[in-house]
Amino acid sequence: MDRLTTSYWPADTSYDILPLTVGEVLKRAYQSDPNHIALIEGIAKPSERRIWTYENLWNEAECCAQALLKHFQPRDRIAVWANNIPEWVILEFGSALANITLVTVNPAYQAKELQFVLEQSQVSGLFMVEEFHGNNLRTALKSIQSTLPNLRLVMSFSDWPEFCQSRVESTLLPEVHPHDIAQIQYTSGTTGVPKGAMLHHLGLINNARFVAMRGGARDHNTWLSAIPLFHSSGSGLGVLGAVQTLGTQVLVPQFIPNTVLELLETYHVDIAPMVPTMISAIFSHPDLSGRNLGDLRKVWSGGTNVPPDLVRQVEETTHAHFSTVFGQTEASPIITQTRPEDSIEDKTLTVGKPLPQIEVKIIDPNTNTILPINEAGELCTRGYLLMDGYFNLPDATNQAIDQDGWLHTGDLCAMDDRGYVRVEGRIKDLVIRGGENIYPKEVEDVLLTHPDVVEAALVGIPDSYWGEQSAAFVQLVPGSTITLDELQTFVKALLASYKVPRYWRIIDQFPRTPLGKIQKFLLREQFMEPPQN
Repeated sequence: MDRLTTSYWPADTSYDILPLTVGEVLKRAYQSDPNHIALIEGIAKPSERRIWTYENLWNEAECCAQALLKHFQPRDRIAVWANNIPEWVILEFGSALANITLVTVNPAYQAKELQFVLEQSQVSGLFMVEEFHGNNLRTALKSIQSTLPNLRLVMSFSDWPEFCQSRVESTLLPEVHPHDIAQIQYTSGTTGVPKGAMLHHLGLINNARFVAMRGGARDHNTWLSAIPLFHSSGSGLGVLGAVQTLGTQVLVPQFIPNTVLELLETYHVDIAPMVPTMISAIFSHPDLSGRNLGDLRKVWSGGTNVPPDLVRQVEETTHAHFSTVFGQTEASPIITQTRPEDSIEDKTLTVGKPLPQIEVKIIDPNTNTILPINEAGELCTRGYLLMDGYFNLPDATNQAIDQDGWLHTGDLCAMDDRGYVRVEGRIKDLVIRGGENIYPKEVEDVLLTHPDVVEAALVGIPDSYWGEQSAAFVQLVPGSTITLDELQTFVKALLASYKVPRYWRIIDQFPRTPLGKIQKFLLREQFMEPPQN
C-alpha cells in the first residue's frame, strides 16, 4: 500500500470474511481432527486436571445445547457468572449451537453490580459457581433474586452433569445465522455505568481469526487461556482463535503466577495472550529462572498501555515475539495489532495497523473531518467487527455508531503514513486548560521514566478560571522517599509549563477494570470528595 497522506486506512480485502457461527467453527475442528486435545483444565493439582479432545468438546457442547433447549427458546438470554472453568467454554459453544445469547458476568461482581447486569439484560437463566476468590456468589444472588422476575432458572456448575443429562436427545438444533447475537458483553466501565454490547457470531469468529493470523498462530499450537472468559478477549479471540487453528487451550481458572509458570512449561505453550499485569507478574516471579519456557513463541497483550521495558524483557529472556493489540468490546474486540516481526519501536510506541477487512480513520472530534497523518484525534472504525448496538439502549447506540456505520471509539489516536496507530488517551480524559489541550498520556509517559514511579494517571479537575486543571495520581516504588515537589520539578524540566500537573496525589493502588485499565472517573470522584472528618 502507498504511503498515506491522511489518517484514513481503507479496508484490506485480500482476506475473506468467513460466514460462520461459533458452533460451526467447533464442528469444523471436530470433523477435521477429533482426537486432538482441545482443552486442558489448568488447576493447581496436575493429577486432577481434566482433558477434552475436540470430539469430547463437540459432544458435550451438543449435549449442552439440547439441555438448554429444554428450558429456553432460541434467542433467549442466559448469563454465565463464573471464572475460567471448562464448563464455561462448553456453555459458550452450547448456547451458540442453541442460538441462545450468552451474557457474560464478572465473578468479582458484588450483589448490586450483578443485579444491574441481570436486570438490564433481562436474562431468563443464570449459570454460576458458588464461590470465587472469597466472593460468595450464592449469598450475593440470594440478596437480589427477588428483584429479578425474568430469572426462571438458576443452575450451579456443581450440578452441571445432571443438567446436561436432562437433555432430550431428539431435540433438533435450530438454524443459526452469522449475524445472530452470540454474546452480550458488558463494557468494562472506565467512564461509568457499563453497557451491554451485542456481539454477533460473524464479528467474534472473524476477529479472532484475523488476530490469530496477524499474531503468527499456526495449526496445533498450544494456547495459554488466562484472560478472563467474561471478557471478549478471553471468550472471543482466545477461545475462538485457538479452535479455528486446531489449538490446545490450557485454561487458567485463577491467575497464580507460579502455577501459570508450571503450565507454560508442562504443556509447552506456544502462544500466551495476557494483559500486561499478568506478564509482569510472570516475568518478575522468582520461579522464572527455574522454568523452561523454550517453546514459548508468541506473547500477545493489550487492554492498557504496555510498558516498553516489559516488551523488551519478554523478547530478550525468551524466544517469544511480542504482539500488541488494541480495541474495545464494541469491536469484537480488536481493531489494530502489531506483527511479531515488527520493530521494537513499533511494538512499544504503536498498537500496529488495522486488521483486515475494516476501515479506520482519525477525525477531529469537533468537525468529524479526517485529520492529516500524525495528528491526534478520535479513532473511528467500521466493518464486519462492529457490535449490533447496546442492548435496550438505542440512544447510547446512536451516540456510538453514526449514520454512516462508523464506531466512534472515544480513543485519542494518531496514524502515521504506514497506517500504524499511536494511542494518546481517551477523548473524555483530554484536559483543556485555558484553551490548551493536555494529552494525559504524554504527561504519564514522562512520569513513568522516573525510577521512583511505578504507575501514573492524569485526570482533569474543574477550575473556575482555567476551565480545567490537571491532577496527577502516582504510585511509587516501595520505600521511595521522593517528594511531590521533586516530581513536579522533574516534569517541569521535560514539558511545557501548562502541561505540568497543578495537583498531585500519591496512591497505593489504582482502581482498575478486569483487564487492568485505570478507572479515571473513580480517581476524579476521589479527588472531588470532601475530606473526611
